[in-house]
Amino acid sequence: MARQAQHVYTDQASIQRLESLVGELPSNGHVVLLLKDGSRCEGVISTRPNVQVYRDPDEREGINGEVQLEQPGTSAWIRRFWLDEIEHVEHLDSTMASES
Repeated sequence: MARQAQHVYTDQASIQRLESLVGELPSNGHVVLLLKDGSRCEGVISTRPNVQVYRDPDEREGINGEVQLEQPGTSAWIRRFWLDEIEHVEHLDSTMASES
């Protein structure tokens, strides 16, 4: 069964942007995601995301990916975001500083 996404990307610039975001989202990183709709969400990344092939509602094949955030201290709170929804990533821990 094919994976479904609302939006998929085939152009090199968009794919590179998504891949760059993956590099900013390490496993167990504590982040705030600033979304394109103006909202923001804080959490811990459960597993580093990756880009994958999906199909959009018109059955076009392209690239996107998901990141899953968990709220520290509670196992019931999990939210998923499409990589293309993310405008910016703020790091609240030193994970990225140690990787630079």
